[in-house]
Order: sequence, then structure tokens, then C-alpha cells
Amino acid sequence: MLKTLKRVFSYARPYIAYFILTVIFAAAGISLSLAVPVYIGQAVDRCAGTGKVDFAGLRPIMIKLGCIVIASGVFQWLMSLCTNKLSFRTVRDLRADAFAKLERVPLRFIDGRTKGELTSRVINDIEIISDGLLQGFTQFFSGVITIIGTLIFMMTINVKIAIVVVVLTPLSFIAASRITKASHNSYISQSKLRGDMVGLAEEMAGNQKIVKAFVYDKRAEERFDAINKEYGEIGTKATFFSSMTNPTTRFVNGLIYAAVGLMGALGAIGKVSFIGTMSVGKLSSFLAYSNQYTKPFNEISGVFAELQNAVASAQRVFDLIDEEEVPDDSDREELSDCTGALSFEKVCFSYDPAVKLIEDFSLDVKPGQRIAIVGPTGCGKSTIINLLLRFYDIDSGRISVSGRNYTEFTRDSLRSSFGMVLQETWVFTGTVAENISYGVPGATRDEVIAAARAVHAHGFIKRLPNGYDTVISEDSGLSQGQKQLICIARIMLMDPPMLILDEATSSIDLRTEHRIQRAFTKLMEGKTSFIIAHRLSTIKNSDVILVMKSGNVIEQGSHEELMARGGFYAELYNSQFAS
Repeated sequence: MLKTLKRVFSYARPYIAYFILTVIFAAAGISLSLAVPVYIGQAVDRCAGTGKVDFAGLRPIMIKLGCIVIASGVFQWLMSLCTNKLSFRTVRDLRADAFAKLERVPLRFIDGRTKGELTSRVINDIEIISDGLLQGFTQFFSGVITIIGTLIFMMTINVKIAIVVVVLTPLSFIAASRITKASHNSYISQSKLRGDMVGLAEEMAGNQKIVKAFVYDKRAEERFDAINKEYGEIGTKATFFSSMTNPTTRFVNGLIYAAVGLMGALGAIGKVSFIGTMSVGKLSSFLAYSNQYTKPFNEISGVFAELQNAVASAQRVFDLIDEEEVPDDSDREELSDCTGALSFEKVCFSYDPAVKLIEDFSLDVKPGQRIAIVGPTGCGKSTIINLLLRFYDIDSGRISVSGRNYTEFTRDSLRSSFGMVLQETWVFTGTVAENISYGVPGATRDEVIAAARAVHAHGFIKRLPNGYDTVISEDSGLSQGQKQLICIARIMLMDPPMLILDEATSSIDLRTEHRIQRAFTKLMEGKTSFIIAHRLSTIKNSDVILVMKSGNVIEQGSHEELMARGGFYAELYNSQFAS
């Protein structure tokens, strides 16, 4: 726990100036507020007795009291301002590091977790750190100053009663610490369940069409209710323990206040000589200080309860930040003047070491060749693409680009040499022009329009409300085919030396597909191209067709050669066109 707290506060170190100002303003504001009971006591003494009100003496006391209250309020406001700046800037840096880490972790890490769970760590957990830890610091620090200040003032009024207060106070701490310890594990479980719940909610909300189509509504509700019920039970337990802290300490503090009031009253009327004599004004001041002295213990105990939740969230965030990163390869050579020559030499790879996938895969691709990869689902087609782009690193073997091991080049330069259109369309929130120029940010409008014309997207784009300046998103109402055309236009604009087309025309009608195929034919001239397709009619003109099964290439050749063999490819092809 201490290690986690130190690490959180290390993010606050650059903003130490706000911390110092917070301390100064807190000390000033609380010191002034502690002077209030003194003047109240003096005012009470000037009102003690029937017909003995000293109005002349009350006037300057009230003026001083008003000035002190106003000044104390100003300092408290300045303290809150500095605390907020410290808190928000600290969590801003923490959130930036967490988000940046998501950009640097291996794809294996992202694939192994739900989007909602990762989102919960970056957004919700960091917000809890801000509220429960950094914001709670103000209450904690103010409470400590108040305790010390009130203790000093009580000592100046009556040392013996002050000692009684100090002796009884640890009872609050003992009660709070035992309850806080019991709530820690519950908060850790609650943080994990919160991530699971956000993940499920995002998954269901983002795929409502599928959920509705398969009548999965009730089952989705049952799954959510199960997690929600468990979350409720754990949350109730955690909240119960944390909520017990404040009333328990209040009860103990009430006993202390009652003891002080009784002893002070007996001293004021001279019934108990060893306590010493006290005026009514001093007794009222002492009671005010006694109340102020015990109040911070309630707040601090509440801070400790929130601290458990904040620490649990911080541990989840730091687990993300501590994840293994993709090794830095900025010292590697940039891949330039790529010829398009590629080769796989006895490549072995599997996502799970216990489940073999690709074994001893070899392939030699000449510059400008068009390589089609076909086969049943799960045979390793998309895995080849993942390996080409180094989304995953091979277990053994070698992949060469332009005659050199592709690990000799930076990942960024390697990936920039490929243009990729996937089966899943993706457009971000921005204008159509910005989406098309995603890979070439400095592209001119004429270049963007030329790329759109090449894939026959110009027509529907011009019909949009603001043409190329229309803001679109995943939920903007564009059809799947229109979004795919925009994705293909990106690659047209990039004009890379190598292409990857993973079911690139699967969401487009046949008429548009024929047009795009002609555009692709022009685009692929002189470029090495990898085409993954289930519709075998789209890859008949490929130079080489690789037929994969269970991670291995079982057949290789042109369409005519493979059909003449009458093997697995011929079987697949005929199955699609059988009457």
C-alpha cells in the first residue's frame, strides 16, 4: 500500500509548488479559524450575568471576529484551488501515461482483455484516485493542522482537561483502523468487478444489432444481473464497513465531548478543585475546541476508507503501466526503397504455446507478385498478416523483406510500407477528408478527391450534407459499404509498395466490387500484394494462390494449375459455384 501511495505522489512531484501553497493556505486559514472560539469566549464573558452585557466591549470583538472569518474563508478557497490544480494535473499525467502505455503494449495484451476493462482502468480508476486519494489529501492535511492547533489552544485554557481529551482520543483511531482494514479486500474485489461490468455493458451496447438479431436480450440481462448482483454484494459489504467508520468515531467523540463538558462545568462552578477554575466564556471556548479537535478524526477516518478504494484502483492502473512493452527499436534502420520482395523461412508461430498453429511455413514472394491466401476459417490466413506487420513476433524462423531480416528495420517503417484494408471497417470521428488522409496527414484536397474517385466513393461523398467536410463517425449513418470505400480510399492515397487486402470488398455490392477490383488492379501494378478472400472468384487472377489448412500451406500455384490438380482448392472453388 505504501509503495502504491509513493508512486501516486511521485506523479505530483512536478507540481510541488501547488503542494507548498496548499500547505501555506491551509495553515493560514485553519489558524485563523482556530482563533474564532477565543473571541467567542471573550464575547460570552462580556455577556455573563443578568443585565451585565458589555456592548462597548463586544463591538471590537465582533469586528475582529468578522474579519477573521472572512480571511479564513479566503484562505480556505485558495487552498481548495491549489489542491484542485495539484489533483487534476497529477491525474492528467497519470491518465496520459496509462493511455500511452496502451499504444506500446504488445497486441497480445490488448487481445486478451475486453475494451471495457481497459477503458475502466484509464477513466474510472484514475477518477477514483483523484477523488479518494489526492482530493482526500486536503481533508487529511487540514485535519492534522486542526488537531494540533486545537490541542495547543486547549492546553492554554486548561491543561488537565486537555490531557483527558488526548488520552481518550486514540479510541477513535483504534475503531477506525480496524474497520478500514476489513474494507480493503472488498474494495479490491469491487474494482475488478467494476471493470468486468463496464466491459460487458460496452460489449452489449456496441453490438445491439447482433444482440437483437439473435434474441440475446434476456441472456445479456441475466449475465449483467449476475455481475451486478455480485458487485452489489461486494459493494454493500465495502460500503457497510466504510460507513461504520464515521458513526463509530462520532460516538467515541461524543463521549469525549460529554466528558469535557461535565468536567468543565464542574470546574466553572468550583465543585472540583483539581480541575481549576474556568469562566463560562473559557468553558464555551474549550467546548468549541473540543468539538473542533474531534471533528477531524471523523474526516480522517473517512479519508482512510476512501483511501482503500483509491489504492485498489491505483494498483490496477499501475499494473497496466507496468505491463511489458514492445521493445524500443528506434535505433534500428528505417525501411526505405522497399522492393516488395518477401520470404518466410521455416516460420513457426502460435498464440498459445499449447495449441500449435503455423509450423515450418516457408514462402518466397517476388517483387510485384499478387499472392492470394485461401482456406477454411482458423487455418492461419489472418495470422500471416499479423506476422507480416509484426503485430506478433514469430516463435522461430525468419521473415525477410527486400532480402533482409525484417527485425533489422523499425516497426513503424515496416508497417508504413504496407497498405492494409481489413474486413472490419473503421472510421473515426472527423471529416471525410480527414478519414481518407489518415495515413497522409499533409495530403491536399485534390489528392484526397483523386483517391476517392479511384474507388468510386466520390459520388456518395458529394451527396453528403457538406461533402468532404461532413463529420462522420462509426454511428453516423453511413452504410458498411460506404465506410469500406472510405477505408480503401485511404490506401489509394498512401500508395505503399506492398498491399494487404483482408476481405476488402466483403461489405460491398457486386457492381461496386467489380469497379473496385479494377481500381485495385491498377493500384497493385508493380506492388507486392497479399489478398485474403473467401469469395474465390475475386482472386482468380492472382500470380500465386496459397491454400492453407491447419497453419500449413498444402497447395500452391495459379488458379488454373490448382483447378487442374483437383485438390482441396478445386473442392473449395467448386463448392462455391455448384448448382
